[in-house]
Amino acid sequence: MNQQAHHHHHEAPDYNRAFAVGVALNLVFVVIEVFYGVIANSLALITDAGHNLSDVMGLLLAWGANFLAGKQPSLRRTYGYARATILASMFSGLLLLAAVVLISWEAIQRFITPSEPVGQTIMVVAGIGVVINAITAWLFVSGKDHDLNIRGAYLHMAADALVSLGVVISGFVIWNFGLKWFDPLSSLLIALVIFWSTWGLLRDSLNLAFDGVPRDMDPNEVRVWLAAQPGVNGMHDLHIWPMSTTETALTAHLLMSEPPSDDEFLHQLAAQLQEKFKISHTTIQIERGDDKHPCMQSHNCAK
Repeated sequence: MNQQAHHHHHEAPDYNRAFAVGVALNLVFVVIEVFYGVIANSLALITDAGHNLSDVMGLLLAWGANFLAGKQPSLRRTYGYARATILASMFSGLLLLAAVVLISWEAIQRFITPSEPVGQTIMVVAGIGVVINAITAWLFVSGKDHDLNIRGAYLHMAADALVSLGVVISGFVIWNFGLKWFDPLSSLLIALVIFWSTWGLLRDSLNLAFDGVPRDMDPNEVRVWLAAQPGVNGMHDLHIWPMSTTETALTAHLLMSEPPSDDEFLHQLAAQLQEKFKISHTTIQIERGDDKHPCMQSHNCAK
């Protein structure tokens, strides 16, 4: 006897406005950096404008994935495009990792050959960058602990805010105390903080990309809970995998000597899996769990 229960996902939070505001603010900041870079004849400002433009691309990548996740499934894309959020978070992690390498390399070069002191214009523009990037990061702070794709966008902006803050602080220290080594040292410390945050994003996104169980879920706890349900004699072929950075799917075969006569048991099971474990797509197959079942004879059933 085979029965299946499906429990569909709830609508994900809408971050379209946050992405639109974030992209607009950062494009304005890129224009500001280029403008003052030309006026102050500062290659550093113009180069940083290019860096911030890459962050705009990162925001657009996350925004595009967020948009695709909301598209309806089709006959050939039966799960829709939700997995785009996993790919976007993975690419965000790789982009941040590349930024860490570049920041570290530049800092080491400045240890060897100290750069010219940061001027007032650069400090003011960097201060504007702190404000703009902090505001943009704040737009995503509510979802950073629940959605890897949103966490990627948040980390991009938080990292930029840290870099800009480092420019302001090191500029002030060099300007007032003449400690040129403070500039590369602060850059290395910032790179270390960014790497620490990025490693978690990259690790989790790679885990999801390979259909791993989300890190905040204990598969053994799910297995024990399912096996303990009334009338369940055993279980096999339990699979838990991510459909996106916010949705998780589960399939399992439950062995029951007296399968339920209607679908109420399955509907309750799906609802409780959603409530207890945030598993939004559930497929349960009921099989007669008697002694003749191959699973019972091989003692491979979980109970």
